[in-house]
Amino acid sequence: MQFNTIYTRSLAVSALILGLNACKSTSEPEPSQPYDTGVFVINRGNFFDNNGSISLINATTKALSFDIFQTENINSLAGGVSDYAEVDGKGIILVDNATAGKDAIEIVNARTYKSVAKIPSSDLENPRYVAKAGTNKAYVTCWDSFNADYSYKPGYVLVIDLTTNKVTKKIAVQKGANKLLVVGNEAIVATTTYSGATAISIIDTQTDAIKQTVEIGYEPQLIGADANGKIWFYADGKFVKFNLNSKAVESRIAFASPSSIKSAGSFTFNKEKTAILFAYSYSDAADNYKQKGETYSFGINDSSILTTKPVINKVFSGLSTDPNTGNIYAGFSPSLKQAGYVFRYQANGTLIDSLKAGIGPEGFLFK
Repeated sequence: MQFNTIYTRSLAVSALILGLNACKSTSEPEPSQPYDTGVFVINRGNFFDNNGSISLINATTKALSFDIFQTENINSLAGGVSDYAEVDGKGIILVDNATAGKDAIEIVNARTYKSVAKIPSSDLENPRYVAKAGTNKAYVTCWDSFNADYSYKPGYVLVIDLTTNKVTKKIAVQKGANKLLVVGNEAIVATTTYSGATAISIIDTQTDAIKQTVEIGYEPQLIGADANGKIWFYADGKFVKFNLNSKAVESRIAFASPSSIKSAGSFTFNKEKTAILFAYSYSDAADNYKQKGETYSFGINDSSILTTKPVINKVFSGLSTDPNTGNIYAGFSPSLKQAGYVFRYQANGTLIDSLKAGIGPEGFLFK
């Protein structure tokens, strides 16, 4: 009887300890990691120097960590960085090397930035942009290699399974395939400048097949979706509002006084997605082809675009809006042989501060 009593008590104590451990493991949050929060800066680098990088800004303290991939993995990315996105706990870095056959996609743990896998150049050429296309699934647009006269070949979209970190399919799309946007079960693939393309491709993300191509205008560059779910492009020197449901262009918004030398670029929505900000600029041949111009905005319901009063009297290589604060983040490059800067502005264009960045800061990811 005494042995049974001791044995029973021992079992009860063991069960209690196990229960407490179970409660502890489920109630305690995971310890924070160095890359859980912040603003990631995509520094494209100087193409022929293969020195692109990812930096991290602490939005509160303004502390900046340079080249976080090299910090955590010793080796560098060995190429320019064309885009970065996070999908279900993994960071996807698109690496575009100046030498043909050396491009790659680096996949890291999004919280620690430790390398998880690398998709080699045998699977891709000239990767441009990446977006989440489903659970543990990403799409990556690629230009492919160039023709002998440096014109674009038809591009393609890589389908990446992030459970295996492998390319499972290539979807052929229009030449100059560039920025893409996933809305519901559809991915919209637009183009880049100098491609000569006039249509976008719409992909069914459930079947990974093109369901439709739609004519938008000459070299349609994707801006994004507004507060009403309408998709915006810049094509033929006009802003184009597109209805994704009807697959039809709703309107084309022109400049009230169009410039003969300037064009729009570096687009971003405001926090509410009711206005579009853009750089309106040109390359000054008389001043070593420096980019000159200003940053303007217009409302999504405006009938024309005024360029009489800039939001910021400066032009940038990249613009983005912090979805939490509404602050504008702008990348500026004095040259591609020196470090660039990130300027931060209030939504009304009032300067907050500027921070040093890597070479060629052009993109941002807010986390």
